[in-house]
Amino acid sequence: MQPTRSSKIRQRRITRRGLLWMGVQLGVIGTLGWRMRQLQVDQSDQFRLLAEENRINIRLLAPERGLIFDRNGVPIAVNEQNYRIVMIREQAGNASEVLDRLEELITLSDDRRARVEKDMRQRSAFVPVTVAEHLTWEEFALVSSNAPALPGIIPEVGLTRSYPFDQTFAHLVGYVGPVSENDLARMDDPDPLFQIPRYPIGKTGVERIIEEDLRGSAGTSRIEVNSIGRIMRELGRDDGVAGKDIQLTLDTNLQEYAMERLGEQSASAIVLDAQNGDIVAMASAPSFDPNLFLRGISTTDWAGLRENEYRPLSNKSVSDAYPPGSTFKMVVALAAREADVIKPDETVYCPGHYDLGGRRFHCWKRGGHGRVGMVDSLKHSCDVYYYEVAKRVGIEKIAEKAKQLGLGERFDIPLPAMSSGLVPNLAYKRRVFDQGWLQGDTLNAGIGQGFVLTSPVQLAVMTARIASGKKILPRLVRTIDGKPQPQQVPATLDIQSVDIDQVRKGMFAVVNEKKGTAYASRIDDKDKLLAGKTGTSQVRHITPEERAAGVVKNEDLPWKRRDHALFVGYAPFDNPRYAIAVVVEHGGGGSAVAAPIARDIMMRALYGEVPPLSAYPAAERNRIRGERESALEEATQSGIAPPAARSDRL
Repeated sequence: MQPTRSSKIRQRRITRRGLLWMGVQLGVIGTLGWRMRQLQVDQSDQFRLLAEENRINIRLLAPERGLIFDRNGVPIAVNEQNYRIVMIREQAGNASEVLDRLEELITLSDDRRARVEKDMRQRSAFVPVTVAEHLTWEEFALVSSNAPALPGIIPEVGLTRSYPFDQTFAHLVGYVGPVSENDLARMDDPDPLFQIPRYPIGKTGVERIIEEDLRGSAGTSRIEVNSIGRIMRELGRDDGVAGKDIQLTLDTNLQEYAMERLGEQSASAIVLDAQNGDIVAMASAPSFDPNLFLRGISTTDWAGLRENEYRPLSNKSVSDAYPPGSTFKMVVALAAREADVIKPDETVYCPGHYDLGGRRFHCWKRGGHGRVGMVDSLKHSCDVYYYEVAKRVGIEKIAEKAKQLGLGERFDIPLPAMSSGLVPNLAYKRRVFDQGWLQGDTLNAGIGQGFVLTSPVQLAVMTARIASGKKILPRLVRTIDGKPQPQQVPATLDIQSVDIDQVRKGMFAVVNEKKGTAYASRIDDKDKLLAGKTGTSQVRHITPEERAAGVVKNEDLPWKRRDHALFVGYAPFDNPRYAIAVVVEHGGGGSAVAAPIARDIMMRALYGEVPPLSAYPAAERNRIRGERESALEEATQSGIAPPAARSDRL
């Protein structure tokens, strides 16, 4: 039977498919043959190493931490070269024996060795564990030369954090320390870098709050090691991304001077740019050396810091809150003017006390001030005037004005443990004490006592707002990675200019008119006149019996029972450039203690250098000249150039 036309066509198609399939098979066989030759001939050396139990390890590479600078580009947190020794457990074999051999070359304390062994148990076997840091070059060279006899031991040259100004910026910049289990517990998605034992992260201050920007991102290194852990070669490397540099608004010279001027007292001082809110100086004393924490602080040093009653670890500028005392009187005056419960020229008679419901509220001046108006009430800091005014305006309007001026607000600056202070009102006492508000509470609030609490940074903001008439907000970070941080143009405060001018006149009189409470702390330069307000806040109750017998002087009381000394101010009066707040814990009177400190720091800010003697009141010039000469002579005898902050301390 002859094949049909259709069957012939199918036969030809089958033949083509067979040829095509045969071609594919030949191609596959050829490819396999080529690949086998490549593996057996071209790559034989590579696979011979693998056959000898070689393996490829991936190691994390820590990025370089970003630097921190002041406003003028002065580095205040840097990275320094660090000779260190790390160990990889999976390459060491018997890690304990290797550590024994290492101890024949360098000293390892019992605590340090225990920490290393604990880290190795807790981490993956391939993760490097830091065994020793900050070695001398001789120690590092000795370990390096004996490395073949120390499997798993790797000498490295890395970087470690350092703070060149020691205590000056400790509360602001903070410090770094090894990542802890508590740190990891606070994180939702920990960075892979934290697998590296004792990897440093920010613990306090800017180092902590801007940690992610400063840290950067990890790099990786792919290395080939043989069966005994020796590195054969590096197959590839990704160095990661270095952390971002941070520039702060602080001025190093002014910060150093402020710290030196506070001296050994438990105190704080803040200087703000009165036009844009930049924090130019923020000092908290006493301070501590953050470098102590980098290598592991000793038990003795830690106990000394923790048990010091002056609390050197606390950033008093933002974390602590105090009764503002008479520095709060500007708030009450502005609230009263807005409510129109008292006229600028209206006077109140002060006999030295104010009676309310059978209770007597005393003025600081036992004999009274006589009749005083608003300007004189600030100049003389008359308490009776503000008892009367506070009673008229009421606590709710006082609280509203306080918040408008920045009190009771937690500002958005990158520092931990920011206090919001306390601006009380009717609801506060009901919520916290389940009690109604009393008129006596209002009178106490009227002079910045009672429930009212403010932080030093809030007082500085309040002063800057009064000085500028703008809603100033504090700023600490100027740039990140060279990019200016957004800064809003301050809005104008909704306060009548005639009212705020009246308060400014009162603050001017405090410092620049005779019998003003801070007249002795004026600046005797008509282009740089200081305006301000003193404050003295009680921390104890004075009984009627004590008043009758005579109030015990602050200097005769135990330190913790003495009054706090406060001063707020701004300068120059005609064109405010800086605002300042100073609080001296248990320092006594604001006029005698806080005002001179604030005046001296303000002068340093305004002049930018050692102020001329002519800028001080005539009565102080000989004393200041003598102190400068003594400081210079002492420095010359010691062979050391005198630090600027010390040679002109006052």
